[in-house]
Amino acid sequence: MYIFISYLLWPTLFAIPLWLTHLGIAAGEPFLVFNLTYLGFAAVIGVLERVMPHERQWHRPDGQIRQDIGHTLVTKGAVQALIVFGTTIGIAEMIAADGRGFWPSHWPMWAQAALGLLIAEIGFYWSHRLSHEWSLLWRFHALHHSVRRLWFVNTGRFHFMDTVLSVVASQPLLFLAGAPSDVFIWVSAITAFVGMLSHANIDMRPGLVSYVFNTPTLHRWHHSTDLNEGNRNYGEILIVYDHLFGTFFNPNRRPPVEIGIGDAMPAGFLGQLKAPFVWQRLQRQARKGRAPALMDRPEIPSAPQSSVAANASADA
Repeated sequence: MYIFISYLLWPTLFAIPLWLTHLGIAAGEPFLVFNLTYLGFAAVIGVLERVMPHERQWHRPDGQIRQDIGHTLVTKGAVQALIVFGTTIGIAEMIAADGRGFWPSHWPMWAQAALGLLIAEIGFYWSHRLSHEWSLLWRFHALHHSVRRLWFVNTGRFHFMDTVLSVVASQPLLFLAGAPSDVFIWVSAITAFVGMLSHANIDMRPGLVSYVFNTPTLHRWHHSTDLNEGNRNYGEILIVYDHLFGTFFNPNRRPPVEIGIGDAMPAGFLGQLKAPFVWQRLQRQARKGRAPALMDRPEIPSAPQSSVAANASADA
C-alpha cells in the first residue's frame, strides 16, 4: 500500500491545486484563490514530509528557516507583483490587439497553457543553466544551492535578482508570442506548484513523470555537490530542454544526502542579500578564516556550478 501511495502522490498533488486554480480563474479571483491554495498546498506538503520523508536526516534544523521564509516572501512577492502589473494594464491583450504574435487563441485553455509552458521554459532553462555556467550569475544563484537539506520551506530561497533574471528571460517570450493574461497566470501557478513539489522531502516515486516534468527525483540530483550530477536537470517546470540539450540526468540509484556549495555564504538574511555584490571579498575572507557567521559547508572542492564558474570563484 505504501508503494502504491508513493506512486500516486506526485500526480495527485499536482492535479488538485491546478483544479483549485481553475476554479479561482473561473470565479474571477485568480490571485486570491492561488495564494490560499498555495498556503494550503504548503501545509499538506509539510505534513507529508513528516509522515513519508525521503531523507529523515533533512529533518534536522539548519538555522535557516527564517532566512528561507524571508527570501520566499521577497521573491514570490516580486513575481506576483510583476504578473499583477502586467495583467492589470493588459500588456498581453494590447499586443494581441495589435496583431503581433502568433498565439492560437482558438485552442482550449489547457492546450494554450501547455504551449505557454513550452515557450516560457526556454527562458527558464537557459537562465538557470547560465546561472551555473557564468560565474557572475552564479553569485546570485549560489544562495539557492547553499541549503544543506531540501524541504518545502526552501522552495523560494532565491536571491531576488536571480528571480528577476528568470522572469525577464521567460515572460517576454510569452508577450512576444501574443499569449493572453490567463496563460501568464497558469504558467506562474504551475511553476509555483511544481517548484514546491520538486523540493519536497517526501518519498514520492514519480516514475515516467520525471521524463516530462521537473520532479523531486530529478531536482535532488541537481543539488548534488558532484559537478557531473549537479550541472544537470535545469528545467524549471518541464524537462524537455534537458533532453534536447543533453543535460537530463536520472540514474537508477539514490541521490546524495549531503548537498550544498563549497563557496562561502553568510548565515544571515541581509548578509545573503549582500553576498553577490561583495563576492570576491567574501571568498577571500573565508579562505583566511576572517568571514563572520558563515553557513556550514560540505567538504567539497567547489560548488555545483560549472568548472568555469568554479575557477573564477577560486581565483577571486
